[in-house]
Amino acid sequence: MPTLVSGIMLERSGPGRCGPGPWPGSGSSWRGTGAQVGLPGAVGFDLDMTLIDSRRAILASFAELARETATTIDLDHVDRRLGIKLEDEVAFWFPPGERAAAAQIYRKNYVRLAAELTTALPGAPEALAAVRAAGERVIIITAKHAISVEPSMRAAGLAADELFTFVHGPEKAAVLRRLDAAAYVGDTPPDMAAAVQAGTRAVGVATGSFAAADLADAGAEVVLDSLEQFPGWYAGAA
Repeated sequence: MPTLVSGIMLERSGPGRCGPGPWPGSGSSWRGTGAQVGLPGAVGFDLDMTLIDSRRAILASFAELARETATTIDLDHVDRRLGIKLEDEVAFWFPPGERAAAAQIYRKNYVRLAAELTTALPGAPEALAAVRAAGERVIIITAKHAISVEPSMRAAGLAADELFTFVHGPEKAAVLRRLDAAAYVGDTPPDMAAAVQAGTRAVGVATGSFAAADLADAGAEVVLDSLEQFPGWYAGAA
């Protein structure tokens, strides 16, 4: 039973890898002092609603997409699925021949709105610092396209040591397996399933659109109320 803890790559169609960081934001290096005990190995983090609160930017961009295309888009439904690829969400609202153009319109608006409407979630900087203090790398693995990742991370003041973009579900599992990651931290059931599939520790954080029970049911070993609890869990997880 899982423990419930109270409390830029250019446009491309496939998964992206931005390589060794830091990417982008604070410019800090991953080389820590090793003074803090933690899990051996790199730690992967999801981005949207795990490290950053991008909900307002995402929903505002979909509202602009609906306005520009005269298309009805139910933002409550979008909100319930936060974490999937844009192309998969667009498929709920547009016929096949219009989806590529719709994604471009969305991203145009998102890049414009991200700086004003994106913030780091509570505990995010400290969670990344805890991993680096243990001498390990911070890897961000996200379904978000790299074009949208860069302004989001700059707005939040966060940086990755390595960045993988435009991956979701089993694609995330493949990245985690290749990295031999120690853990993956995410806010959605597919994030937890990817960690389980990769054989890495699945750490849920209930700051997105899914409840702690949803994350536990998907295989989370531990579910945190927020990343403020991550350093304590990480220090004791070795």
